[in-house]
Amino acid sequence: MNSPNQSLGPLKQIKAVLHSEVGPGVLLVIMAVLAMTIMNSSLASYYEAIFSTKVVFGVGPIVIDKPFLLWVNDGLMAIFFFLIGLEIKRELMVGHLSDIRQALLPLGAAVGGMAAPAVIYLIVTHGVDGAANGWAIPAATDIAFAIGVLALLGPRVPVPLKVFLLTLAVADDLGAIVIIALFYTEQLSVGSLGIAFAALGILILMNYSNVGNKSAYLLVGFIMWVAVLKSGVHATLAGVALGFCIPYTLPKQESSPVVQLEHDLHGFTNYLVLPLFAFANAGVAIGEQGLAILGHQVPMGIAAGLFFGKPIGVMICCFLILKFGVAQMPRHVNWGQLFGVSLLCGIGFTMSLFIGSLAFGGMGNPLAGLDRLGILTGSLLSAVIGFIVLKKALPER
Repeated sequence: MNSPNQSLGPLKQIKAVLHSEVGPGVLLVIMAVLAMTIMNSSLASYYEAIFSTKVVFGVGPIVIDKPFLLWVNDGLMAIFFFLIGLEIKRELMVGHLSDIRQALLPLGAAVGGMAAPAVIYLIVTHGVDGAANGWAIPAATDIAFAIGVLALLGPRVPVPLKVFLLTLAVADDLGAIVIIALFYTEQLSVGSLGIAFAALGILILMNYSNVGNKSAYLLVGFIMWVAVLKSGVHATLAGVALGFCIPYTLPKQESSPVVQLEHDLHGFTNYLVLPLFAFANAGVAIGEQGLAILGHQVPMGIAAGLFFGKPIGVMICCFLILKFGVAQMPRHVNWGQLFGVSLLCGIGFTMSLFIGSLAFGGMGNPLAGLDRLGILTGSLLSAVIGFIVLKKALPER
């Protein structure tokens, strides 16, 4: 008979995995697989009913009436983008983006890693009606997944290689934010946009005046989010703007409000927001067509963009930057390791699913769902092959 300690062993092991660097990525995979399993079972109607249920929030004349799926994508994901805004601000202030010389190589690699997948996608999907709107889907990198796979290799990974991937992924997120703002914005409501800019102005003034009350920032940020949601600009951008407006340092205060909020939000986003987002958006019914649906140009283009385009773009830009002496190869890093990391950049998952929901999320869009198969296939291939390449390229410890 097992002792109580022995019976708790597996639970402790699961808890240890979930709280490691690998944990968030593992949880996302579980939720994505669960969503796909449900959508291809007799429970599919319940899954669709839950996420199509209307949820109404209103105060006076201001009413937000959206399906639960859009509350996840526009509401909860705004919190995730708020965290991204905080992380980018910290990196710009004191992190890897604060020294432009150190950041040039991963910044250039990020540009190539966004351009090449988009080009490959457009080539593969040429001639498919409406497919061009999804050009940015394979341009994104999922930080949590990529870092999680790298963490599986433990102390064999040199710190400069991890810094390179982190900086590239942060720059990639910043690029994705710009893409969403410029290319996935609906018809604008000038009045709502004016309120959003007024709220942003108040936040900037609060920052300039060294206001330290985080609740005040969050309240004005919520007003800005509602206004942006009503304006036609994607509401998650309000989260990024709010993150940039939080002061990094305050007089007579040792701890940074940015770092404090990052710490407070990491668990919530990693273990609730992102898993729920993955569960809500990864469910796709394969049906009688089976895996043959992967032969459609849209999933093929996305998978090819992630698996081939990312490493091609990253490696070409790295070669050119190093060839012309613009930057130097990070210490203790070689070309094989750089290639392995470039493959990990093809793990698009969260951000790719998000952009896919903007590109093909309209009611009755015949391409809806096809993007998810391409994202999952390309991300899985990138993770597995990237891990194998890095395992061979990294020195034994």
